[in-house]
Amino acid sequence: MDTTSLTSLADEHLQTAKNAASGRSSHTIYGGQEHHLRQTVIALAAGQTMSEHESPGEATLQVLRGRVALVSTGDSSEGAAGDFLVIPSGRHSVDAIADSAILLTVAMSLGD
Repeated sequence: MDTTSLTSLADEHLQTAKNAASGRSSHTIYGGQEHHLRQTVIALAAGQTMSEHESPGEATLQVLRGRVALVSTGDSSEGAAGDFLVIPSGRHSVDAIADSAILLTVAMSLGD
């Protein structure tokens, strides 16, 4: 059995994001081409945005550290550490209100 500390990963990637020119860092902790489920820790320095994009499938976001805004057409939801947000199926973006780390979970389609 594999065990991963989300706390340690969040801290590590937040530090990397704060030092990176892009203001972000990420690491997929589970998933890949052969899996239906993909889970990725994403860290964003305060003020950074994951620009608007389509959802790749059913997806959720759990805030591990900080505070983020999930923005979709005409709607916005804020989440702080410990909050769980369902990502809308349409176009959306994620804004880091404070230095933040999130766990993105996506149910991928494997195709035929």
